Amino acid sequence: MKNYVIEKFMTLIRYDTASDPNSTSYPSTEAQMCFAEIMAGELMKIGVKDIAIDRYGYVTGTLPGNTDGPVIGFISHMDTSPDCSGFGIEPMIIENYDGDTIQRKGVPLSPEEFPELKLYTGKTVICSDGTTLLGADDKAGCAEILTALAYLAEHTEIKHPTIRVAFTPDEEIGKGTEHFDVKKFGCDYAYTVDGGILGEISYENFNAARAKIDIKGKSVHPGSAKGLMVNAALIGCELDSMLPEYEIPANTESYEGFYHLTEINGNVENAHMSYIIRDFDKDSFEKRKNNIVNIVKNLNEKYGANTVHLNLYDEYYNMAEIINEHKYVLDRAVKAIEKTGVKPLVEPIRGGTDGAGLSFMGLPCPNIFTGGHNFHGPYEFVCAESMVKAAETIINIIVG
Repeated sequence: MKNYVIEKFMTLIRYDTASDPNSTSYPSTEAQMCFAEIMAGELMKIGVKDIAIDRYGYVTGTLPGNTDGPVIGFISHMDTSPDCSGFGIEPMIIENYDGDTIQRKGVPLSPEEFPELKLYTGKTVICSDGTTLLGADDKAGCAEILTALAYLAEHTEIKHPTIRVAFTPDEEIGKGTEHFDVKKFGCDYAYTVDGGILGEISYENFNAARAKIDIKGKSVHPGSAKGLMVNAALIGCELDSMLPEYEIPANTESYEGFYHLTEINGNVENAHMSYIIRDFDKDSFEKRKNNIVNIVKNLNEKYGANTVHLNLYDEYYNMAEIINEHKYVLDRAVKAIEKTGVKPLVEPIRGGTDGAGLSFMGLPCPNIFTGGHNFHGPYEFVCAESMVKAAETIINIIVG
C-alpha cells in the first residue's frame, strides 16, 4: 500500500492545478478541468463505475457495494493554493529520515523551525525542492482515496456498502461546493480527506469572509500637491493600521480569529487590497466584518464619498453547527482511526474545507487527516506512512 500511495501522489503532483481567486470562470483555471480528466482516468483504472465529469469540473464515481449499509462519500479537492507556485514541482523522497535539516535547492526544511519534523525520524518524508509548494493539499487526499478504492476493488472478499467519491475544484478559493449537486451525489454522509497531521479529525472550522477593497486617489504633481493630492496607497496603509495590530495569523492559534491581508498593490491614483476574515464564533465573526465596514465608512467620510469601495462577502461557515446534530458520523471516523493503531486528534480546522459547505447543504461531512504539514508554501511536506494510515482509515470507515 505504501508504494501504491506514493506512486499515485507522485503522479498527481506533476500537474499544476492552482486555482485563481480573480477568475470569473468555474472552475477558475482550465488546468483543473484538464486534471479532472486525469482523475477520471485513475478511477477508471481501479474499476470504479458511473464515472462522470460535469461542466463545472466535478469528478464523481461509484464503487458498488456488496452488502447493505449507508452510502458513504469521500471527497478531496483537485486545486492547489494560488499563494505559492505549483508549477514544475520537483519532489524529494527522503527514506529513513534522520531528523536533521533537509537541504534543498530552495529554502531548507529545518526541525529547528518546524519541530514536528522530528515526529517522522526513521520514516519516509516527501517534500518539494524548496522552490515550490508540494501539492499535498490536497493531492495527498486524492491519492489516499484512490489507494483505499484500489484496495477494496482488489479485495472483493471484504464486505462494504456502496461508496461514492468526488474530486472538486476551487476549494482553495472558497468555491469548492458552489455547484456541487448533493442530491445527485446521493450519500447519507461523507468525509473530506483534506486534513493535516496523522490522526487528526475535525468537525469545527472557521466562519469565513473575504473583503476586496479598491481605493481611488487623486494624482497631481507632488510639487504642487498641497490640498489636492489624495494618495490611494497611503489610504490603504491607513486602513490596515486601523485593524487590531495583533489579530493576524502570525499571532493567533487554536480558536482565535484574525484578519489576514492577502494582497496589496497600488500607487497614488489607485490601490487594491484583499483580506480574508476568520473566526470560529459566529458573533465574533459578524463583529469582525462590521469593523471592516465601519473603517471603510470612516475613511470615506474623511476623504470623500466613494474613495474606498468595499466588496465584502461570506465564503463558508463553521460546520460544527451541523455535525453536532450528527455525531455518529464523527464517532465512526474516530473508531476507524483507532483501528489503525493511531490516537485520534479531534482538532478545529484553522481554515476551511469543502465539508463545511456540504454540511450546510444537507450532507454531514467532517474532515480527516492526510498526513501533510505546512500547506500553501515551500515548507510543505507529508509523511508516506501517515498517508498509508489515512488510506487505512478510509477503508475502516467504509467497513464499519
